[in-house]
Amino acid sequence: MAKHSVKLLKEHNMKLIFLILTTISFSVAFAVKPVDKSDKRYYDETYRPQFHFSPEKGIMSTPAGQFFYKGEYHLFYQYQPDTTASAPSQWGHAVSKDLIQWENLPVLNFSDSGDKECPPYAGCAVVDEKNITGLQQGDEKTILLFYTGRECGQCMAYSNDKGRTWKKYNKNPLIQPDKDNALGPKVFFDQLSGKWIMTIYRCPDGDINKQGISIYNSGDLLHWDFQSHLEGFCGSADLFNLTLDGETKWILSGSNNEYLIGKFDGRTFTPETKSRRIDSGKNFQGAHAWTNLPDGKVIQIAWMRGGKFPEMPFNGQMNFPCELSLQKSQTGILLCRKPVNGLDKFFARDLKKKGKNLIPGLKGNLVGAINGDALLIKGIFDPKTADVFGFTFRNGKKSSGTILKYEPARKVLECLSRQTLVEPENGKLELEILVDRTSIEVFANGGKTVLSSCFTPTEGEEYLELWTQGGELFVDQLEIYTIKSVWEGNRK
Repeated sequence: MAKHSVKLLKEHNMKLIFLILTTISFSVAFAVKPVDKSDKRYYDETYRPQFHFSPEKGIMSTPAGQFFYKGEYHLFYQYQPDTTASAPSQWGHAVSKDLIQWENLPVLNFSDSGDKECPPYAGCAVVDEKNITGLQQGDEKTILLFYTGRECGQCMAYSNDKGRTWKKYNKNPLIQPDKDNALGPKVFFDQLSGKWIMTIYRCPDGDINKQGISIYNSGDLLHWDFQSHLEGFCGSADLFNLTLDGETKWILSGSNNEYLIGKFDGRTFTPETKSRRIDSGKNFQGAHAWTNLPDGKVIQIAWMRGGKFPEMPFNGQMNFPCELSLQKSQTGILLCRKPVNGLDKFFARDLKKKGKNLIPGLKGNLVGAINGDALLIKGIFDPKTADVFGFTFRNGKKSSGTILKYEPARKVLECLSRQTLVEPENGKLELEILVDRTSIEVFANGGKTVLSSCFTPTEGEEYLELWTQGGELFVDQLEIYTIKSVWEGNRK
């Protein structure tokens, strides 16, 4: 009797884990206003991000698949237009030529008709360049979407028109559903083994204590064989490689915001580092990357989970896309993130300072001549005798604003209640800061440390301040730019 009870408890826990992983954002209840496209404030609402991606309306969640094809970056994400539902039922879809300006495309709904519906959850997309599947019709390469159909296993859909329309593969599922609650396939081609690789989050034998990432391989993208399992990860994963000093390193990152660096032989991933956080902010989850880019770059995007968008017709935004690299540090090899180039096309006003001393109570606000609700800030700071220094964003008569601060003695960088250690480099701190209407992303020392967080500032308060306490701050270099809306040309 006791053994039977334990078994039932485990089964219950597994169902609960799966539900959490697949519905993590959709328990949020809020009223969604219908979008009036004749309204001049369309895509210019009070809390609408102006250079971060957000859906036109409805609830968005984690990236569900990205690929690059014929000059277009495709972004998919888990999506729910019905705010009363408990789980995502569709994939949102957008395309961009520069990762900054996006065009919304029709949502994808993969629900089956018949005995069982299989709403899509986490997944990925790849381009079948050599028509290995034999599904190509016409001149365009076939785009394949791999996804988890709830209670239906790992499935596939495909497109023959550059991702504009989709068909479900008629022999789904590719991998049968099991009690392991497998979730979130990520597929890519491994040059070394000459095989297609799929990573999936699984709990072998339905045991939550064994949760982690399983690796499968295939020669035809349709038939998959199990190879290995690495315990310790929660949620769908991304596996890709980067080069450091001429050596290829593999990165396994999980939707739980952690990553490992190691080796991959086409069958097994072997960690060489301890687990680290991709981002130290409070709103970063489910990161996935574009890995089929012609220049060999790897560009990552993530959902800024937990952001608040009061009275908006949408809920959710992505972080700003970042190019990934590996760099050596005092604590080992780090996965570093740097915002992609291109925002300079949207600069409106600028302020530049160089070689300035900031002394408490004497110099005033060095950046008082510029303000706004969308900013790019780049600076190199020498703390000298300062006990603490930082920026205050979006303050004014009605609000004290939001503070980013650095304490040199403790080497602690803090923003929106999140703290992280940042070692100065040659005694100085380099910062690149992206401020949008509902988010602040801070990249320290070339992206070795990043804090991505959402906030809900007071409407109309747009004052910016650079300050120091307890002693002198030397500003080696400082550039601040206000950013115009990247949606300007898309407004209807």
